[in-house]
Amino acid sequence: MNTTPEHNERIAQMTFGSVYPHYVTKVEKKGRTTDELHQVIEWLTGFDEQQLKQFIDEKATFKTVFAKANLNPNAHLIKGVICGYRIEDIENTLTRQVRYLDKLVDELARGRKMEKILRE
Repeated sequence: MNTTPEHNERIAQMTFGSVYPHYVTKVEKKGRTTDELHQVIEWLTGFDEQQLKQFIDEKATFKTVFAKANLNPNAHLIKGVICGYRIEDIENTLTRQVRYLDKLVDELARGRKMEKILRE
């Protein structure tokens, strides 16, 4: 399934702060912690908790967040299906990076061991 230009633009313009509370709710509902969520986000993007808060306060879009991110060199190891899209087949770089984050949050919520989530 290929993403459309409209889909890619919608993801680019979505604010990190509008999605972040859903990540928190998802992982906490499954017995994981916000600290674990932050560890996963920091592994992927290089951003610590303070930087994430700044993005939320600034209402930064995913486009802005990932433009400033120092993506983990092992991010390409994140594979699978998320929201009906096979991650490794997504051609748009930004959309693929956002789906990396979604996949990591899903794995955390599903109780996967942190070593596996962080591709160690």
